[in-house]
Amino acid sequence: MIYSLNGTLIYKDSTYVVVECGGVGYKCLTTLSTLREMPPIGSNVMIYTHMLVREDSIELCGFYKESDVRCFKMLTSVSGVGAKVAIAILSELQSEQIASAIAMNDTKMLTKAAGVGNKLAQRIILELKDKIKNTAKGSNSIDLPNNNFFGENIQKAIVALEVLGYSADEMSIVLAQFDPKLPVEQLIRLALKKIGEKR
Repeated sequence: MIYSLNGTLIYKDSTYVVVECGGVGYKCLTTLSTLREMPPIGSNVMIYTHMLVREDSIELCGFYKESDVRCFKMLTSVSGVGAKVAIAILSELQSEQIASAIAMNDTKMLTKAAGVGNKLAQRIILELKDKIKNTAKGSNSIDLPNNNFFGENIQKAIVALEVLGYSADEMSIVLAQFDPKLPVEQLIRLALKKIGEKR
């Protein structure tokens, strides 16, 4: 599995970039938000990747932020959500907005993306919340709804970050550093920034 690419940006268009590493050009499907972050052609760039293996093709998807890779993997785990739809969602919304929408049952936010109707938005929220619940049953995660130490926004932020694949225990420690009265989306953004500083 290719975790990331660090090399020279040699081509980009509206749907993909090509990064040359060691004389090999890797074509990566990507989002509009990642394309906006790309430097000029000829610059050095580092992107996180996820490989899609199908019966008839192998494709590499590339993202500027690690949280976008996590979000892409979670979205494509939902029945009916392929790479094209997941990329459309991540082109319209930041990963923290997507995670927040799922945690807060905000179907309207998800339907902003091309190809995502109300029924698909509801399925995304339902399936990903079920994944979180099933994961929590098999772990020692804290029971967030009954834990009075956390404010409501902190609890929602933890659930949202679980959507991105982070553990509740890890996120509770990170989020405890911030003002619990901050908006959920801001708490998610601050937590992701803090995690990025550690790695």
